[in-house]
Amino acid sequence: MSDSYDGYEGLNRLALDRAGQAEAFNAIAGAYDSAFPHKEGQRAAGAWLAASLPDGSRVLDVGCGTGLPTAAQLSGAGHRVVGVDLSATMIKNARENVPSAEFHHLDLADLRDGRLGGPGSFDGAAAFFSLLMLPRAEIPYALRMLHCLLRPDGLLALSMVESDVDDYPIPFLGHTIRVSGYLRDDLRHVVRDAGFEVTGEDSYAYAPASTDVPPEIQLFLHLRRA
Repeated sequence: MSDSYDGYEGLNRLALDRAGQAEAFNAIAGAYDSAFPHKEGQRAAGAWLAASLPDGSRVLDVGCGTGLPTAAQLSGAGHRVVGVDLSATMIKNARENVPSAEFHHLDLADLRDGRLGGPGSFDGAAAFFSLLMLPRAEIPYALRMLHCLLRPDGLLALSMVESDVDDYPIPFLGHTIRVSGYLRDDLRHVVRDAGFEVTGEDSYAYAPASTDVPPEIQLFLHLRRA
């Protein structure tokens, strides 16, 4: 696997136009944590990442949202957290919630210029429900970007919703967002093709609070840069 960011340059730039997604999350930022109060799977995967990394590791939180629970969890364990998110409002909230961490209003694709450090500059990364906001065509490139940013044997905690959809519009807290997903065997194949070893896996049935939607199946993968 080459330590290169060239893959993202091969995508149609329209695939990277996520203004609508950012606007939706700016609007729902204040209600997000109350709508998703429990997050047992995310907390468990965050605990695995925090405990498995060397003390004081530099960790990238992709799609950090409000900083809760992941950035707070990793920072509380003594790691140096760098969070990125498309939503300026989420970043503002994250800075207030986790002042010990570092947050940037950036897209994952923006990191290809090395502005937060070049290849191998992170010991670990978390991407909880952030890659599902991408079209399927882009997800392998995003995973290769994360592979590049991690040091050899670096760890990635990844979560996706199990579903066979690609850039599909769904209602979300009064707004519309577009999501993609994989069936679990397909997701394993995608992460392995991006250069990761699957070292653990969990799944949870989850439904947001104050809604009557049926539970979704959330998949959490523990990954190591191969």
